Amino acid sequence: MAERGCPLEAVPLPAEVRESLAELELELSEGDITQKGYEKKRAKLLARCVPLIQGVDPSLQVENSILGPAQASAPAPKQPKPRPSNARDERFRSDVHTEAVQAALAKYKERKMPMPSKRRSVLTHTSVEAYTPPDLHSAPPDVTTGLVQHQHAYCERPQMASVRGVPRGCRGSVLETAGGVPVNSRVSSKIQQLLNTLKRPKRPPLKEFFVDDFEELLEVQQPDPNQPKPEGSQMAVLRGEPLAEGSWPPSLLAALQQWGTTQPRAPCLTALDTAGKAVYTLTYGKLWSRSLKLAYTLLNKLTNKNEPLLKPGDRVALVFPNSDPVMFMVAFYGCLLAEVVPVPIEVPLTRKDAGSQQVGFLLGSCGVSLALTTDACQKGLPKAQTGEVVTFKGWPPLTWLVIDGKHLTKPPKDWHPAMQDAGPQTAYIEYKTSKEGSTVGVAVSHVSLLAQCQALTQACGYSEAETLTNVLDFKRDAGLWHGVLTSILNRLHVVSIPYALMKANPLSWIQKVCVYKAQAALVKSRDMHWSLLAQRGQRDVSLSSLRLLIVADGANPWSISSCDAFLNVFQARGLRPEVICPCASSPEALTVAIRRPPDLGGPPPRRAVLSMSGLSHGVIRVDAEEKLSVLTVQDVGQVMPGANVCVVKVEGTPHLCKTDEVGEICVDSSATATAYYGLLGITKNVFETVPVTAGGAPVSDRPFTRTGLLGFIGPDDLVFVVGKLDGLMVVGFRRHNADDVVATALAVEPMKFVYRGRIAVFSVTVLHDDRIVLVAEQRPDASEEDSFQWMSRVLQAIDSIHQVGVYCLALVPANTLPKAPLGGIHVSEAKQRFLEGMLHPCNVLMCPHACVTNLPKPRQKQPEVGPASMIVGNLVAGKRIAQASGRELSHLEDSEQARKFLFLPDVLQWRAHTTPEHPLFLLLNAKGTVTSTATCVQLHKKAERVAAALMEKARLSAGAHVALVYPPGVDLIAAFYGCLYCGCVPVTVRPPHPQNLATTLPTVKMIVEVSKSACVLTTQAIMRLLRSKEAAATVDARTWPTILDTDDIPKKKVASIFRPPSPDVLAYLDFSVSTTGILAGVKMSHAATSALCRSIKLQCELYPSRQIAICLDPYCGLGFALWCLCSVYSGHQSVLVPPPELETNVSLWLWAVSQYKARVTFCSYSVMEMCARGLGAQTAALRMKGVNLSCVRTCMVVAEERPRIALTQSFSKLFRDLGLPARAVSTTFGCRVNVAICLQPNRLGKLAEQGTAGPDPTTVYVDMRALRHDRVRLVERGSPHSLPLTESGKILPGVKVIIAHTETRGPLGDSHLGEIWVSSPHNATGYYTVYGEEGLHADHFSARLSFGDTQTVWARTGFLGFLRRTELTDASGERHDALYVVGSLDETLELRGMRYHPIDIETSVIRAHRSIAECAVFTWTNLLVVVVELDGLEQDALDLVALVTNVVLEEHHLVVGVVVIVDPGVIPINSRGEKQRMHLRDGFLADQLDPIYVAYNM
Repeated sequence: MAERGCPLEAVPLPAEVRESLAELELELSEGDITQKGYEKKRAKLLARCVPLIQGVDPSLQVENSILGPAQASAPAPKQPKPRPSNARDERFRSDVHTEAVQAALAKYKERKMPMPSKRRSVLTHTSVEAYTPPDLHSAPPDVTTGLVQHQHAYCERPQMASVRGVPRGCRGSVLETAGGVPVNSRVSSKIQQLLNTLKRPKRPPLKEFFVDDFEELLEVQQPDPNQPKPEGSQMAVLRGEPLAEGSWPPSLLAALQQWGTTQPRAPCLTALDTAGKAVYTLTYGKLWSRSLKLAYTLLNKLTNKNEPLLKPGDRVALVFPNSDPVMFMVAFYGCLLAEVVPVPIEVPLTRKDAGSQQVGFLLGSCGVSLALTTDACQKGLPKAQTGEVVTFKGWPPLTWLVIDGKHLTKPPKDWHPAMQDAGPQTAYIEYKTSKEGSTVGVAVSHVSLLAQCQALTQACGYSEAETLTNVLDFKRDAGLWHGVLTSILNRLHVVSIPYALMKANPLSWIQKVCVYKAQAALVKSRDMHWSLLAQRGQRDVSLSSLRLLIVADGANPWSISSCDAFLNVFQARGLRPEVICPCASSPEALTVAIRRPPDLGGPPPRRAVLSMSGLSHGVIRVDAEEKLSVLTVQDVGQVMPGANVCVVKVEGTPHLCKTDEVGEICVDSSATATAYYGLLGITKNVFETVPVTAGGAPVSDRPFTRTGLLGFIGPDDLVFVVGKLDGLMVVGFRRHNADDVVATALAVEPMKFVYRGRIAVFSVTVLHDDRIVLVAEQRPDASEEDSFQWMSRVLQAIDSIHQVGVYCLALVPANTLPKAPLGGIHVSEAKQRFLEGMLHPCNVLMCPHACVTNLPKPRQKQPEVGPASMIVGNLVAGKRIAQASGRELSHLEDSEQARKFLFLPDVLQWRAHTTPEHPLFLLLNAKGTVTSTATCVQLHKKAERVAAALMEKARLSAGAHVALVYPPGVDLIAAFYGCLYCGCVPVTVRPPHPQNLATTLPTVKMIVEVSKSACVLTTQAIMRLLRSKEAAATVDARTWPTILDTDDIPKKKVASIFRPPSPDVLAYLDFSVSTTGILAGVKMSHAATSALCRSIKLQCELYPSRQIAICLDPYCGLGFALWCLCSVYSGHQSVLVPPPELETNVSLWLWAVSQYKARVTFCSYSVMEMCARGLGAQTAALRMKGVNLSCVRTCMVVAEERPRIALTQSFSKLFRDLGLPARAVSTTFGCRVNVAICLQPNRLGKLAEQGTAGPDPTTVYVDMRALRHDRVRLVERGSPHSLPLTESGKILPGVKVIIAHTETRGPLGDSHLGEIWVSSPHNATGYYTVYGEEGLHADHFSARLSFGDTQTVWARTGFLGFLRRTELTDASGERHDALYVVGSLDETLELRGMRYHPIDIETSVIRAHRSIAECAVFTWTNLLVVVVELDGLEQDALDLVALVTNVVLEEHHLVVGVVVIVDPGVIPINSRGEKQRMHLRDGFLADQLDPIYVAYNM
């Protein structure tokens, strides 16, 4: 091992050089010298003692001198920052590291990374304008590893209609490039930069896979065949010197009694105030008498219903502040004398202290019901109104006992505590927080406690009446073992320095050593550094009295630089080098090793310069070539007396390690803790480990305790620690230590952006592997751009030195990371907040592209099987072809009536003649008042007047197109029939929104233009709006065709009502904008119109005595048919509730349904969502108002999408209290080519009595991962990755549906995913476009199968779905075929060769955090962009970035490229409640979203 090289120490630097270097450091820290001047002078000073190394870059000479085999004892002192006030936490600094990092960064060219963009309101400084726009003439490259280049999903099918966005004649001045990117866009130029950044080649592709569940293959990294492997021999167990046989007292309490009675005046403990003044000195006599008093009070004066409150062995909490060691010591020994078990914990200051809840769980699991504290501390605790101390979250109810002298009872003379010899029973419990954040209690027995004190006495050579200065927390760890326990055994005088005093005066401990001539001091490396910075001008301090300076965290990688720097400065003040004694300890094994001074027989100290790369493979190598990535560690001395130590493998069976291998240090000794209190399982794993040799033989018959420290045994049997198990992060096959990553981050200069020592590094598991997260506190004066620059340099440095990618780097505002009780960071709490989205960072940089290397391989499309082979395959497998149809029309009614009702104008005239006063329509306003009604004859007369006006005023002839721009109401219906009466073709258009003319008016204009309307019919108010000044700013008023208002047209009859020559003549045009942003108009003939009405009438059993309530928009699709067509055809009465009225009165629709006892009602998802959100909590109030929904048989949601199960179920549950039947809510399905394919009514009336009720809709669960591969795999409810799909409703009479392959157009088998094709008499007859592109889309309306039934003409719906034959039977006695709609083909995203439905990704994202109100996703140049609406404070926006990235990776195996956080309401939603993702995409690229934050995931 020695040869293998832990290079050993050589001659130290001369004292005068060290003095000059220290002076130089201080000049720099005070700002008296520039950085450049400092480096020059420093190099000169060092050049005197270090011979020049040939052929080496002078900037690296210093480093080489340190790393050479004959090393300088102390690396030259560190380079402090030019700000003394903030330089406290320089403990992380090592010159080697800083220079290594600088050299690593020099390798990278200064790459511009795309900076995240923040809204101005969130920004302090913005530097966005500084970026130059990218080269805009080429489409951005494909940047995601292994992605198959593809056209965007939404372009895959030829675009349906004419235009997206703005009509000709009113385009804005936004220039678009070839890639569709507006030139003036800030966001897109940043994305371009992101793309350029990501051109850097990825890690080599990984070869093998492991199977996760079923078919999902995650790449798994194979070990590198060239990685270093341990070559040494198997280590032997290292045995410490035997524990001296001496006249040890039988127990610690016996020692206390001895000193308390024989040396009552000897000082035991001196407490200081925050000014450094000694406020109280506790003598051994006082400690003994006050402990007795407390023990007597605990045992005899506390009763509960005449029973003593405490029994021996009960646990008691000790709650004392760090400034009161005296009362703590009294309480601790009082408990031991009373034979109860003290559990020291921190003072809970607020109800939300970091980790406070876990401490509560610990107290609960220990059965603690009593807490001891001081009067002052009890007064400072948060109180309830009763004056009692509040119950903290997660804590058991506690009785608080104040133990100041006046509250205790003096024991009678004849009372003596039962003092037994040290036995196996628990003496005290120390709390420990694990890596995951849970708090466990480590139980230490009386035997272990005494053995620990004896071992420390022997190792440190303590003798009676020595003075010890203790800076550590006296409640736990080394502070407790030395300052409270071992001190009593040896009658030491302990001077306790509170944390608050150290913060105010970092030199206080050195001054106390000087004043009290202390022989020993107990510190952490942080305390040494703090005092270094404050020591200037303190010439009179002397440390010559010290024979022992115990460095409690000597096992940390940065302690070496603290020790060296401290020695450098204080050697001139009497500090001897051999005095510094680093030690290693753990809560489970207590003290593991400590360096002994030479006079106690310790060997000379050593240090090892280890290759970081070797360490990451668990191997010890001294790296000669790669001088950048090395770790210098110092020994932590020898094994404790009476202990045996070995090093075992971290994972699996505890085999002994080889001599050049890093493993977990294990200790066998009587001085270790005994158990985790109450946790038998993990106690066995940790406290009862049996190390075995390579052959499997146990190395000892006694069990060992695992220490949680990673290290190895070096030359001279010295112990070296290279990290902690809690800080271990295993990425791929390599191990990285959190502390090392912190040290690298802090070596990135300049350090003016974040606070040293306020950095947390931890790992989170994403996609089956650890991912490294680094969180730092940002200085308030650091600019956005500087911080971002620092972050990108940190990423490069860590990548270069540790060869590992950082998954997320976050900066939080100063003082917001959770603090540990005595400074430092509560890492597990920080991790918890990160995972819960409660960290509130002000800057985030995610780098999933670089880190996540185990994504499944992109899917390679196989050459498709031909359609004939598919049919044969299905036949062989016994699967039927997926085809289904509604009931036959011919069986259901006589064809005579169908012929009579072939033209709707004829039907209206017939109704006006036969039942003139029969009411057809009732229109309600927001107050629920009927604002207009229409009987058959009124509607007929209004229609006649409109027809006359069109022929006379507008001079239109038959076949002319007329745009109807009306608000929802009876006028719209009358105008529609008026057009039919004179042979014109009506086009319904949603009117522009008066408050939002700029975006809504161009759409109106575009529809009027594209439909070639010769006239616009409207109301007076809208006509004024179209001609207003505001409208003229968007659309030139002169470009409109003739505008007629129908408010006061004269009462005229038409001479003759137009009768179409054939049923195939065009009846009306149905225009709508699809979710992909394409405007399409479909042509509906008279035959299709009457067939549609007939199908709906039969399916829903509509006849004149029925009343139905409709809350839908009347402008397109099924909504239009139900408003304008069905009532006239079937004669039923429609109660019309315009959806815009719900904005002022949410309950209007439900009230109307209840008021008019409607048995059938129709609504949209947006209406349902509005009711569920707005009325969910008001059902009781609605019941009081008399709303009763028990009349409803069917509530159908009209939609052109996959049924939203969660929404329909929550709606049913919410309004069950108002009598809504459980089975009432059902879904429908229609699309552009056929507006009504499925409707699911609950059967009513005659058919129900005849037993022809159809089956209830069924729900199946499909595997979401199989869907991505265009396959359907049914799984059980609740299985992982399952997605519930509900049947879209019962297929309408006369409708036939088949599932066809999207590419080969062959028929598919049952339960196979394909495109839904439909054939029915009410299919639309084609697209109507201004450019005459009918030929391009002919196959949408006249598609034929490529195999099988090639005669039937089908229409392609553009939706993916599948048919499945169920076990249920329908009315005809046949087995029922259920149609499941999965999603629109146009909407799907093709990523990594797989097909994703945006809704699935969005559902995952919305679940990720409660502040996400809505979400939409789209792709841009193979980057997945996720837009989330934040329903919360703007400063919480950045929490969402990591959560969104995590959830999409975990559930969909996709890397999110850009996360955009916007205000609620930014994601555009159409009247059907569907997200307009392409409008959103256009807005994003044109930088019109005003985002709160845009994060670019590198």
